[in-house]
Amino acid sequence: MRRWIALAPLVVLAALALLFAASALRHDPHYVPAAMVGQPMPDDSLPPLAGGSPIGMKVAAPPGSLVNFFASWCAPCREEHPVLLALKAQGVRIIGVAYKDKPEAIKTLLTQNGDPYATVLADPDGHAGLDFGVSGVPETFLVGPDGRLTAKVALPLTPDSANALLAHEGRR
Repeated sequence: MRRWIALAPLVVLAALALLFAASALRHDPHYVPAAMVGQPMPDDSLPPLAGGSPIGMKVAAPPGSLVNFFASWCAPCREEHPVLLALKAQGVRIIGVAYKDKPEAIKTLLTQNGDPYATVLADPDGHAGLDFGVSGVPETFLVGPDGRLTAKVALPLTPDSANALLAHEGRR
C-alpha cells in the first residue's frame, strides 16, 4: 500500500504532462486572437508624441483610418515601415500608437525612416494596447464606417496584407 502512496504523485504528474502535451498539440501557433474585431473602437485618450493635451482615439482615428501599434525597439515594425509609407502616399490615414516606448526613440525612428502617420500617440504603459487586445507589435486595425474595428493584422504589413486589410472597407 505504501508503494502506491509513494507513486501517486508521479502518476498525477504524468497525467498532467499528458494533458498539457495533448492541448499543446491542438494549439495553432499561428492563431492570433482578434477579440476586438467587430467591437466599437476603444476611446482611450492618449497624449500626442509631439506634446499637448490627450486626444481620444475616436477623434484621432475616424472611420477608414488604420490604427498601427508599433515601437522603435520592434524589428518587425521596421520591416513594415515602407508599406506604411506607401499607404500614406496613397492617401490612407494611419494613426500610430507608440506602444511601451520612449518618445525620443520614436522621434529618432520617424526622423531617420520617414513618418507614415497622420498622428502619433504615446501609449507608454500599454493600457490602450490592452484595450485594443494587442498581443504584440506590430498590430494594425481598420476602423470601419460605424466606428467599429472591422479587421486586424497582427504581423508586419506587406503590400498584400495591407490590400486585404483595406478591402474590408471596400477601398480596394
